[in-house]
Amino acid sequence: MNALSIQNLRKTYQNGFEALKGIDLEVKQGDFFALLGANGAGKSTAIGIISSLVNASSGSVKIFGYDVKLQRNLAKSCLGLVPQEINFNQFDTAKSIVLNQAGYYGIPRHIALQRMETCLKQVDLWDKRDTISRRLSGGMKRRVMIARAMVHAPKLLILDEPTAGVDIEIRRAMWQMMQEVNAQGTTIILTTHYLEEAESLCRNIAIIDSGKIIEHSDMASLLSRLHVDYFILDLAQPLMTMPTLTGFSLKSLGEKVLEVGVPKERSLNDLFKQLSAANIQVISMKNKSNRLEQLFIDLIDSKNTRGNT
Repeated sequence: MNALSIQNLRKTYQNGFEALKGIDLEVKQGDFFALLGANGAGKSTAIGIISSLVNASSGSVKIFGYDVKLQRNLAKSCLGLVPQEINFNQFDTAKSIVLNQAGYYGIPRHIALQRMETCLKQVDLWDKRDTISRRLSGGMKRRVMIARAMVHAPKLLILDEPTAGVDIEIRRAMWQMMQEVNAQGTTIILTTHYLEEAESLCRNIAIIDSGKIIEHSDMASLLSRLHVDYFILDLAQPLMTMPTLTGFSLKSLGEKVLEVGVPKERSLNDLFKQLSAANIQVISMKNKSNRLEQLFIDLIDSKNTRGNT
């Protein structure tokens, strides 16, 4: 069964600007799905329509078979949304924020209390339940919003930039939490500007640009289309001059750090042979983590090139 089905979705504003130009999208039940796009690409409009905050000009959206327009309450009962912006009362406690959300969905008080405890423990905030939210860190506030979104036990959870502005340690803790939520059966749609986040967490992906879906694929197949893989090399000695290597692209990331682009048709043996000939000693090598970022850029550039010819 599809957790989300979108057909020919359009959104045109009064000035004639088309935020969405007839997109089609399906997300399977149980998936961890990435929806990516640059600012202004249309993903926030799509999320607004899915969550009933924005009215579509045409097309349909179904959440677990319920039409968002015709069966709004049933569709919304299946959906939890974590927006980009902190949007709760800063003087409420974490506990009251989650309980108030449960009341919004008509959950009886005794059940709401149980779910509130479960959700705050799941996001590791039970010991902060009576803390006024304005005293919480940015990462904790985002975790409160996740707990709030999960309190009515939605089958589909949309996370819109959930780790924006938090440090890497907190971000990775939130990754683990999101993976656990997904493993328990909740379908997750993630939007993020941290492309390594999408690569690490998501099994399937759609990329939206200028109001259109330009790519819809599973993550493994998409990454396999990379024509160039990038590696970070730690060098034994600082580079005095940038070497010229046949068939490889080079970029200095510091005196003793080099980024190398390796095309699929070239071998690492050839790379190290040329580095050795240039008297460059490599002490360690690792894959560049943001392979998806390079592919994202290539897809956008390719689309723009076709549009200009």
